[in-house]
Amino acid sequence: MNSGGYGIAFLGMGLMGQPMAARLCKAGYKLTVWNRSAEKAQPLKDVGAEVAIEPYLAIQGAEYIMLCLTNGDAVEEVIFGNGGLYGSLYAGQTIIDFSSISPHTTRAIAGQLLTERHVNWVDAPVSGGVKGAVSGTLVIMAGGEAEHINAARPVLSHLSQKVTYMGAVGAGQAAKLCNQLIVSTNMLAIAEAMALGRAQGVNVDSLPDAFAGGFADSVPLQIFGPRMACQQHEPILGAIDIMRKDVNTIEQALKDQDIAFPLLVAVKALYEKASVNGLGPADLSALMKLYI
Repeated sequence: MNSGGYGIAFLGMGLMGQPMAARLCKAGYKLTVWNRSAEKAQPLKDVGAEVAIEPYLAIQGAEYIMLCLTNGDAVEEVIFGNGGLYGSLYAGQTIIDFSSISPHTTRAIAGQLLTERHVNWVDAPVSGGVKGAVSGTLVIMAGGEAEHINAARPVLSHLSQKVTYMGAVGAGQAAKLCNQLIVSTNMLAIAEAMALGRAQGVNVDSLPDAFAGGFADSVPLQIFGPRMACQQHEPILGAIDIMRKDVNTIEQALKDQDIAFPLLVAVKALYEKASVNGLGPADLSALMKLYI
């Protein structure tokens, strides 16, 4: 008997999805997984999950359908595309989307699925990186009906230290945009501070420890600061292009707002420069290469 008495489908075995799905499998849930590149699902098969060859086959008998996909296009393709979920969804299922996509796309998809398939939607983007996914200490910003989020809390507790209700569908994604504005800016500030320290003759290896507990401290500093100091970019804990995608999503969400966001403009320009310089697929620690 599985931990919750029902099945879970988990679609997307990337850097975050794979360890998240593994935690659910090890917690005893009956888990079926799918990934576009089938080899990435193999580690889940090794810990007891079933592997589906098409998205729609993964959701048979699943009360919860969890998505952890690259972007909004990927989410739409998995739901509405060839072999997608749409025709196999049934009333009462709940989709929990851990992907980071735009609030507008989230509301559009959720509205259509609720009207046409009577399927519930919870947007539940996460923060905490690969380390948090492995340890189950992610933080989740959840949008949707409070009753659906509360019902899912026992499952989500295996993945996160905290689930915060942010409001109606789309509010979780909007909160994630706020999160990513802070994180994307912080990553560049860390890289620039490391470059400043090096230029001034500081032993930059010591900076993260020196700042620990002070106002400049942060989780990204403690994870990526040492990697920047020694120019360690493997394994990839978060790709520059993924952060660039999130920065672009923030910009799109603000296009109709009559508010200036000068910091966002500067941050976007630097991530674009990193991508143009061939750093897009590299780890976020490679932002140091903008300065050396």
